[in-house]
Amino acid sequence: MMSFAQENQERIQAIENLFVPLGRPLYQPDRVLIGEGQLIKMCRRGPQPKVFFLFNDVLVYANIILYRRWYNRQQIIPLEDIQLEDVEDSFSMRNRWLIKTPRKSFFMAAASAEEKEAWITHIVDCQARLSHCSHHRSQLSFAIAWVPDEASCICMHCSLRFSVTQRRHHCRNCGSLVCGKCSKYRAVIGRIHPTKHLRICSTCHSSLLGLGTVAPAKTCQRGGISGRFSSDEDNVLVSSDEEEGVANMVEHSTSMWMRSSYIHLRLKDIWPGHSLRFK
Repeated sequence: MMSFAQENQERIQAIENLFVPLGRPLYQPDRVLIGEGQLIKMCRRGPQPKVFFLFNDVLVYANIILYRRWYNRQQIIPLEDIQLEDVEDSFSMRNRWLIKTPRKSFFMAAASAEEKEAWITHIVDCQARLSHCSHHRSQLSFAIAWVPDEASCICMHCSLRFSVTQRRHHCRNCGSLVCGKCSKYRAVIGRIHPTKHLRICSTCHSSLLGLGTVAPAKTCQRGGISGRFSSDEDNVLVSSDEEEGVANMVEHSTSMWMRSSYIHLRLKDIWPGHSLRFK
């Protein structure tokens, strides 16, 4: 009979194979798969289906190319860097909640209230176990969730109407939807990247300038004020899953959770930095 360690390792390695050849390795001796499923993530171009994998220490999500066969643009978030916030339903998303991280924050939605509750409960449970193990959690500064492209047809600062030549941009500091003229400044935002200069709006520039965290009047846009061409850091720092590929839209399937012995019996003996222990 296959042991718990062998079964868990095979499950994780099977997930790794779905990302071949571009995914980062997921298997670690102290990592346990808790559950997986398809959820809706609010991206800059609207709600998109994503596949999510919850482990005892990280949350992994990716674009769906062929469900349960092929995924790309893998994203890995340590659970200790996540803060969850329950939010009310919107017109375009029901059963939603907010995931906050230092680099990026975004809205999620499940197919039902029960599935939403299950995801939140399992994430919080894993975080509690991690917190119990580490005995402390550093104070984090969380990124603001971006305003979706579809939320406004005009710049939120100057009311300029967006068009083919007047592109939408997002302030990396406050998440506002702004035009090129109102986001011509750049600043280092430490929680996102320690050295790169990122696009910020004029309001945030004034605020950061007052705090002495940005050089005055620093502009490094390309393609003129209209911003027809994205700056280099836009291509790099917008999380790779934001530029959506063409993912196959599939029928929603209910999230799958490992049997209760995985979550409640075995997981209690697993802590980051220690080897798996079995009775």
